[in-house]
Amino acid sequence: MECAVESRHPGPPKGHPRAIRAITQARWHRGPVCRESPITGEPAMARENNCLNAAKACNLNDTCKKYRSAYISPCTSRVSTAEVCNKRKCHKALRQFFDKVPAKHSYGMLFCSCPMRDQTACSERRRQTIVPVCSYEEKHKPNCLELQSSCKTNYICRSRLADFFANCQPESRSTTGCLKENYADCLLAYSGLIGTVLTPNYLRSPRISVSPYCNCSNSGNNKDECDRFTLFFTDNMCLRKSALIKH
Repeated sequence: MECAVESRHPGPPKGHPRAIRAITQARWHRGPVCRESPITGEPAMARENNCLNAAKACNLNDTCKKYRSAYISPCTSRVSTAEVCNKRKCHKALRQFFDKVPAKHSYGMLFCSCPMRDQTACSERRRQTIVPVCSYEEKHKPNCLELQSSCKTNYICRSRLADFFANCQPESRSTTGCLKENYADCLLAYSGLIGTVLTPNYLRSPRISVSPYCNCSNSGNNKDECDRFTLFFTDNMCLRKSALIKH
């Protein structure tokens, strides 16, 4: 199964605030084909801890180091005995990181591949990229439909969720696994959700699977709708294949 193709679409229109980033990450996608491991969903070519290498590369890049430090600080600073951080500031800094840092570095950290011999430690490093104790987790896990409704009351979250639904729509009849056949737009849309109330993160799973911090308990008659919403994250062929692209 091929997991790297050249972007076929131009991405955001000229003048879009994220257009330059879209062009940069589209270039990053062009590279050698890798193949998906049938067991883990990780690229079979992964032989080393690319997540550790990506973190080192970020520290050697001035822009990446600057914006990474800018989100690490608010995302790890305890506000009070009851609050582990200022989530609003943490989210804003995360949005700036993914908007400002070249995809080579931001995606290198967010979508890094893990070697078979080091799945646990490497995948946990990848999961910790966005400082989930602040940006992702809550004291109580909310219902996913309620979280989605909360997202829709905020312009940034609402528009970025719409982008995610549009650009990461899976299509089983497509060789790319994506309806729009554009991995670049899917990754841009996914990373755009980080720093919103619907911030997704990796689940502790043997394969690539992500989800917002929510569940479908107490969904009542809307259980099917809630399950469809969560599956768009946890079992999305388009997103998974997009994330497996290697440069």
